[in-house]
Amino acid sequence: MKQPHINCDENDISKYVIIAGDPKRIDKIKDILDDSYEVAYNREFKTIRGRYKGIEITATSTGIGGPSATIAIEELSACGAEYIIRIGSCGAVQDKVKLGDLVLATGAVREDGASKMYVEENYPAVSDFYLNRELVAILEEYNLNHHVGIVRSHDSFYIDYEDDIMDYYNHKNVLGSDMETATLFTLGNLKKIKTASILNNVVLYQNNVKEGVADYLEEESKTIVGENNQIKVALECIYRIDSK
Repeated sequence: MKQPHINCDENDISKYVIIAGDPKRIDKIKDILDDSYEVAYNREFKTIRGRYKGIEITATSTGIGGPSATIAIEELSACGAEYIIRIGSCGAVQDKVKLGDLVLATGAVREDGASKMYVEENYPAVSDFYLNRELVAILEEYNLNHHVGIVRSHDSFYIDYEDDIMDYYNHKNVLGSDMETATLFTLGNLKKIKTASILNNVVLYQNNVKEGVADYLEEESKTIVGENNQIKVALECIYRIDSK
């Protein structure tokens, strides 16, 4: 049967899946893949399929936040997804993370609510070692500015004490903040899906979130280069994993 939200079944989804919050990022992936086509588009969930260097790849948008991401991950899993790589955006929590830098998450602070509906907060949100090992090798080979470490996933951009939270996690060596990585890692481990998250930094540490996201929309900005880089890295990782 077709899954009720992504409107896909097991014939539509390959074992390798890339997810992104924004449906427009899925269109960018579609333009790169060979023989690509749109499978379904319902609500925030846009799914395309194509081939990269002969490997069948699916890409699905999840919308914003953990609850929406869990729906996509659950339904992708039901359709046979075995690997899921997130290409998302984040805000920096360290001065060293510049605009357009890529952050490869090894684990995530679980400040989201969605993952806590599945398992207690002391259950770790961690990525797949082998995917990360391949991704680090590609990032180094391509000589891309990147950082590897812990990120934080949360549920709201707009809270009164955001600066205090950022200062706290800055001192805990957290690299960046997003809204979906903790959910992906937690649910992926519970469902035995191999997961990774490559985040493109779109807001400098201690900068205004709205201004940073607005800058992200400028086509010539460093963040657009970062987005293109994360797509390229994710696709190449899938090719190399499949070739082993």
